[in-house]
Amino acid sequence: MSISETAPATGGYRYLGDRWTAAALKGARCTAVRRADGKCIRGRNGSMLVRFDNGDRHIVVGRLLRTVRE
Repeated sequence: MSISETAPATGGYRYLGDRWTAAALKGARCTAVRRADGKCIRGRNGSMLVRFDNGDRHIVVGRLLRTVRE
């Protein structure tokens, strides 16, 4: 499975973070990294691969993501 960078769906997510999250990432906007078929990359434990607005990619806990509607 390859990680291809396709256009994200409209909107995005806001990462809430937890007590171990760096302060710069708390409340930051991010978008899902998607596979070639358009599905977002999710782990078996509910984690999700996202790209923050600064360009960094991180694996985050999916339960801490909130949808941002524009």
